[in-house]
Amino acid sequence: MRFMCVGDSMTIGSAGDYTWRYRLWAHLREAAVPAEFVGPRDALHEGSHAYGEPAFPAADRGHLAGWGEGWLHHADVIADAVHTHRPDVLLVSLGLIDLGFYTDAGQTAANVRRFLAEARRADPAIRAVLLPVIPNVRAAHDLPFAAEVARFNALLTVAVAELSTPGSPLVLAPAPADWDLARDTYDGTHPAAPGEHRLAAAFAAALHDAWALGAPYAVAPTDTAEPAAIP
Repeated sequence: MRFMCVGDSMTIGSAGDYTWRYRLWAHLREAAVPAEFVGPRDALHEGSHAYGEPAFPAADRGHLAGWGEGWLHHADVIADAVHTHRPDVLLVSLGLIDLGFYTDAGQTAANVRRFLAEARRADPAIRAVLLPVIPNVRAAHDLPFAAEVARFNALLTVAVAELSTPGSPLVLAPAPADWDLARDTYDGTHPAAPGEHRLAAAFAAALHDAWALGAPYAVAPTDTAEPAAIP
């Protein structure tokens, strides 16, 4: 089964990161799911290939993620990516960048709908798992921004319910369990090792619960990180 991870800086990762993409790929392989991760890009931020796990096969590093890219940007390129790389399932983690820099909740939700329409134009049977915007340091200190995040997440829930069809099902992934900015991120936004596991677990839960793919993900990370100093 072919998966395409679509996201922003939290998905592409930086030099030295394992990434939640790798954590999920490894989990699915361990659960005997013949998972292939595909996409037009394979590098980390700034073109680095220094993954935390060097044994992450080059053939499975494919993705469609970029630093500073949101629904606004990916809606313009998803049709070509789906047409070229033929994923069966899109795993999408987007929204924080849009709300922080480009669009309000309503406009971002409209771009979600445009993204899904473009993906289906390339493959009418495409499936997708969509992750809500997760807790982040700005929302912790900026109440109007936190309200906008909550409004977008509500609109995302509505979109998934309205647009899901038997032929092209959509699933809303559960918010990562017990997300803690100090433990799960290294700067209040980007995932540290425990956060990578929790993001992978959220997608794994959606895949298992919706389509019986894989198995539940036991979040007991062996990789640890020093608690981040959250401003």
